[in-house]
Amino acid sequence: MRDALVAAAFQLFPERGFEQTTVDDIVALAGVGRRSFFRYFPSKEDVVFPDHERCLADMTEFLDASADGDDPVARVCDAARLVLRMYAENPAFSVQRYQLTKKVPGLRGYELSVVWRYERTLAGYLRGRYADRTDGTIRADVIAASVVAAHNNALRSWLRGGGRDDAAALTDQALDLVMRTWSGEPADGAGATPPPEDDVVVVITRRSTPLWRVVRDVEAAFDEN
Repeated sequence: MRDALVAAAFQLFPERGFEQTTVDDIVALAGVGRRSFFRYFPSKEDVVFPDHERCLADMTEFLDASADGDDPVARVCDAARLVLRMYAENPAFSVQRYQLTKKVPGLRGYELSVVWRYERTLAGYLRGRYADRTDGTIRADVIAASVVAAHNNALRSWLRGGGRDDAAALTDQALDLVMRTWSGEPADGAGATPPPEDDVVVVITRRSTPLWRVVRDVEAAFDEN
């Protein structure tokens, strides 16, 4: 029934347009009731992205199964490949959805919210792996954003080509840049370059001292350093 609803929706969207197609239109073509639609999909937008909840659950399970000895960057790159695999399982549907989302601003916003959830999942895993680093939080967030950006670059290139190219090869090429940039450093920060200490100059002077003399003393203090 779930697949029938998706098929009906994607038959109607190109014919009538996304905005003009109603839930009643979809269930009528699928031969089911409105209650059945909302049992599977909270909204009409969700029927456009029927596989993301499952993929997000698979990604979370994959990251949770990570061992302490795993390279955290390699692990999140492999997690991103799970998303690519989801798209590549049905190239025709993925390309059709891509063409639809380009035309409907509301769907692009919905897609961005889905991508954000993937990014937060990756960042959450990395924050745990980098918890002992002073820069752990920002490192986790930046790496997660890098992985998502690399994955999306490869994915869109594949979709723009009509799903005919080698999606895995495009993704490997993009994620390799992430690996070469971020992988290879210990997760606990051992050997990391510590941030420089602040260089503070304190000048003590009387309130009655002329301002020009205060400035001169400050300049002299900097010259000494």
